[in-house]
Amino acid sequence: MSDDAIIRNLRRIEGQVKGIQRMVGEQRPCDDILTQIMAIKAALDRVTKDLVESNMSRCFETYPPDELKEKMARTINILCKM
Repeated sequence: MSDDAIIRNLRRIEGQVKGIQRMVGEQRPCDDILTQIMAIKAALDRVTKDLVESNMSRCFETYPPDELKEKMARTINILCKM
């Protein structure tokens, strides 16, 4: 996925978050708000996957082999915390 597509998806997520803010302000039912929060979480998971898949080589190509293993381990550790 291209960076432009990832940015479009992030902007869509931003709109969803603003929608939740409105929903809270309007005191909409909790179930409706939670449903939207779950949709945002799923969308963020997709963006994370797309970012890692499309940019992994670019993110790591500048590291020498001895640093690459450490950098990849840190990245995997971050992903595992999600």
